[in-house]
Amino acid sequence: MVNLFTPQQPKTSGAGPEPGSGYQAVDTKIPPKARPVFSEISVNGVTIAENAILAEAQNHPADNPGAALRAAAEALVIRELLLQKAADEQVTGTPQATADGKTETAEDAAIRALIDILVDVPSASDAECRRFYDNNRARFRSEPIFEARHILLAADPTDEAVRRQARAEAEQMIADLSTGAVGFSELARARSACPSAEQGGNLGQLSPGSTVPEFEAVLMRLPEGEMVTSPVETRYGFHIIRMDRRIEGAQLPFEAVQPRIAAWLEAAAWSKAVAQFIAVLAAEAEIEGIEITGADGPLVQ
Repeated sequence: MVNLFTPQQPKTSGAGPEPGSGYQAVDTKIPPKARPVFSEISVNGVTIAENAILAEAQNHPADNPGAALRAAAEALVIRELLLQKAADEQVTGTPQATADGKTETAEDAAIRALIDILVDVPSASDAECRRFYDNNRARFRSEPIFEARHILLAADPTDEAVRRQARAEAEQMIADLSTGAVGFSELARARSACPSAEQGGNLGQLSPGSTVPEFEAVLMRLPEGEMVTSPVETRYGFHIIRMDRRIEGAQLPFEAVQPRIAAWLEAAAWSKAVAQFIAVLAAEAEIEGIEITGADGPLVQ
């Protein structure tokens, strides 16, 4: 039999603990349940289960768990609003394949069909596309292309002595290359730690974003036919870079980008229309336990 009493001194008489007997009763009550993460959340009387919110939170990366849970709760409330509206309108949909090769659930298909039926998104006109193009011309330029080669002297970023030596060697190589004492391709094949050494340091065609920032900054300003006058330091070590050819970006004609602009404008209009549709549903619903917010502030208090 389990002893429910903790002795502090020997028991001398009596069948159980008595005041002054030296025994202290141990509390055997079941501990209280943990407090829920949220107070109960419901949409028109339909409760959003806490375990559903916890499961949904993994789909909403955030800076802290609280923000992820909040986003998950809002998403499930909106989903419930849409499902209830689909039921009211007797809207169903045929599940379709998704971009990742899976198949929609019946609920997802119903929500998609509901939005297709009730949310009207006009097509972007040529005038709207032209206005967007004229106001954002810098966005519609072809990217520059660089044909460059380099020599890499690898150096561990945590080893200062090795990096000092690599820098000194790179500086000497630049001096030798500048005087014509050695050819760039020849030196790259002999000394570069990059796989491009087999091609005489040739990196092929490069575009913005294809190299580390320090390397790219040099590509953006190095004239065609020129070599750097000092080594370029990156986390990999020190680079000697030569620009063989540059093809500057050019303004793309409106006709070439008009379909892309129309798609952007229509996607933006769709997002805004859906947000407004959800705001109306939320305003008409009885939502308890959470405040649903929109771009312009609270939708539901």
